[in-house]
Amino acid sequence: MPRKTPSFDAASIRILDLLQQNAEISTAELAEATGLSASPCWRRVNELKESGVIKGSVALVDAFALGLAVNVFVHVSLKQQDRASLDVFSTAIKTKPEIVECYLMTGESDYMLRVVVEDLMKYQALVVDFLTTIPGVSSIRSSFALSQIKYTTALPTEHLRNG
Repeated sequence: MPRKTPSFDAASIRILDLLQQNAEISTAELAEATGLSASPCWRRVNELKESGVIKGSVALVDAFALGLAVNVFVHVSLKQQDRASLDVFSTAIKTKPEIVECYLMTGESDYMLRVVVEDLMKYQALVVDFLTTIPGVSSIRSSFALSQIKYTTALPTEHLRNG
């Protein structure tokens, strides 16, 4: 079934903003904050879900509370960038939970990964025992995050207001 494109009026944008701040907010609180009654508010949220704008709700867990103190950005280059090589790499990366983000890039490297692990030994093991064993990998460069200045999962919505 084709997805229905949602309308992004002021109330829908406000719903998105509020849910990105707190996915556990009640429908009653959402309705009050948007000036809608509960039923239309609930329908808007469902429309946003059904259309794929809202992909899901998750709990944001503190990495340090889980003992995951090392945050590494890894640039990976492949020997060649053909479809088969890209597919092999992408498939392999999806098997490792400590690789929390992976992007196909333009520029100097083919991929950028974000890795979260307990310590340098765990990172070394990931590189030596996993990344270097993926067929087609030609180089791996790592940058260690010293401090997190900003982190958000909330996407900007201002452009929807002006469009």
